[in-house]
Amino acid sequence: MKTLFCNCRLVDPSQGLDGPGALLAEDGVILWSGSQIPEGTEAHRTIDCGGCVLAPGLIDLHVHFREPGQTHKETLATGCQAAAAGGYTAVVTMANTTPPIDSSEMVRWTLRNAQPLDCRIFPAAAVTRGMKGQELTDFRALAEAGASCLTDDGLMVARNDVAFAAFKEAAALGLAVSIHPETPGLGGDRSVNQGDVSRRFGLEGVPPAGEETGIARDIVLAEAAGAHLHVQHVSTARGVALIAWAKSRGAHVTAEATPHHISLTEERVLRCGANAKMSPPLRTEADRLAVETGLLDGTLDVIATDHAPHSPEEKAQGLAKAPNGVVGLETALAVCLTELSASPRFSLPLLIDRMSCRPAAVLGLPGGTLKSGSPADLVVFDPKERWTVDASRFRSKGRNTPWDGETLIGRVKLTVLGGRFTWRDMDDARFAGLQEA
Repeated sequence: MKTLFCNCRLVDPSQGLDGPGALLAEDGVILWSGSQIPEGTEAHRTIDCGGCVLAPGLIDLHVHFREPGQTHKETLATGCQAAAAGGYTAVVTMANTTPPIDSSEMVRWTLRNAQPLDCRIFPAAAVTRGMKGQELTDFRALAEAGASCLTDDGLMVARNDVAFAAFKEAAALGLAVSIHPETPGLGGDRSVNQGDVSRRFGLEGVPPAGEETGIARDIVLAEAAGAHLHVQHVSTARGVALIAWAKSRGAHVTAEATPHHISLTEERVLRCGANAKMSPPLRTEADRLAVETGLLDGTLDVIATDHAPHSPEEKAQGLAKAPNGVVGLETALAVCLTELSASPRFSLPLLIDRMSCRPAAVLGLPGGTLKSGSPADLVVFDPKERWTVDASRFRSKGRNTPWDGETLIGRVKLTVLGGRFTWRDMDDARFAGLQEA
């Protein structure tokens, strides 16, 4: 069935589109998109987007859906529902489940269980067996099973020889290695940033040096091996500078910024407690500004949420004991619109590039474009609508957000996955009444 999306602001950096336009899809595939509806176009259904933005579905290279083994926090199904509510049509799930995704069987299990859900899942697989940092997994078998990249996220491979061997093997197979940069022994107490706030709570805190030395080591090892290094959740000014230096040398390095690291500082911990505790922690205003600038100038390639749900009981243990992580899929687009729109460098095409086009390119994933023949993975959003975050209404099992009660700008109206509606804004009559054909 042919569906025409019209009366929209079409934003697709992959084609240089930003302006009034329309899009026609059939059987889950985009037939065309552009400023003019071709003469003679016929559609079985027309969806009036009411002047909202129509863009490629968002893609997140870093989420934790907790399944298998931690389903009290999240499942593949609830994670995908949260993703759809946030405008996402594809995610890369991390390997630190229980047990870890460290075998071809576990990769296939994830893909098999992801098939009927509301978001495309591209599982990452572990670098080392059991994520213990000692013995490499079977990279070739993992790639053949469908692993999108390799990561021991949550941990850093401590041994230099193991890390270097991993980069060399990954380079031979064309796989990216996605790292959580935190040099063992330099992570402090893994609570909050080491500084004024940590001292107020009587905590050791987390020094920036742990992250920065981790980035520096792996830049050197990956460049020597000819590997693609992807640096997760950069949070410090020196970390941004190290990535800029690596890129200036021609190293194959990509990197991500999270919505929380571009919008919040360590001061948010004073208000939100453990719901503003994550790894790496929120840093200083100088660090926040450097991460924002790095994202806008392209030093940091993508926005990734590091969506990390935990139960209320776990987060209630206090700053010292509560696990690290915040949920982010359902607020990411609005947080970024709210925070970045004040910058003179900001534009909607730039934001869609960092949240859709570029993530697809970094790992070679389908999507991230409205070109003819591409999957009809779409997001429709109002970039100016104000709304108040109510964590109790999240589709995620997690309620651990530092934005609960905050008023944000930009609201997802419709998410489409392969031509199928996976999210409709039920508070907006224009979209709430849409029905599947």
